[in-house]
Amino acid sequence: MSADPLISTRGEWRTVLGRTTRWTGMILGTGVSAALTGWLVGASVSELAGNRMAPWILGRAAGLASYVLLTALVALGLVLSHPWRTRFPLGHPATRLRTHVALAAATAVLTVGHIVVLATDPYAGVGWAGALLPMQATYRPAAVTLGLLGLAAGLAAGGTAALAGRIAARVWWPVHKVAAASFVLVWAHAVLAGSDTPGLRAFYLITGAGLGVLAATRYLARRPGEALAERR
Repeated sequence: MSADPLISTRGEWRTVLGRTTRWTGMILGTGVSAALTGWLVGASVSELAGNRMAPWILGRAAGLASYVLLTALVALGLVLSHPWRTRFPLGHPATRLRTHVALAAATAVLTVGHIVVLATDPYAGVGWAGALLPMQATYRPAAVTLGLLGLAAGLAAGGTAALAGRIAARVWWPVHKVAAASFVLVWAHAVLAGSDTPGLRAFYLITGAGLGVLAATRYLARRPGEALAERR
């Protein structure tokens, strides 16, 4: 067994995440179901409540929930690769990795719901063009585009993780690190796109600063053996 716990963690990534590729169909199916459910619930709430803002409220709630899960997802990812992780007993490494995968799936489902509800809500000013193409939304196009870029970075991070065990870590691991960039983009999207941001200012400051400190300690505490582990 390797004396370097970081290399051991890379092995856990290859073993546990490599097995999760068989879940791809299930996750895609769940995403499609979330999209349909989001549209149906949004339309139903609007019709039954007679409140044209109901779909926006639902889409905003899904967006906030996905932001919370993304924060937990990126934080756990930083902990999994943190040089100090052995100081804190947080359960078996395989359990932590499975939790990481579950958070990723839940974040994806809520994100799809958020996008679909707002894309189908005529009062949101997003539309399908704004939801899929940069600078096409009529409502705060720059802020919405930041969300699209964050989604693209998140998909890149998730897609490369699915390749664990199939290709060398030196290929997929550097790309997987764009998850941190995904959080930064989504954070900016949430702050700039939300009309209720003033009421959530403390929430965004605490989550953003907390994750920033964790990321800083993770990379400033980088050990010499880590570079060797990432090349394997």
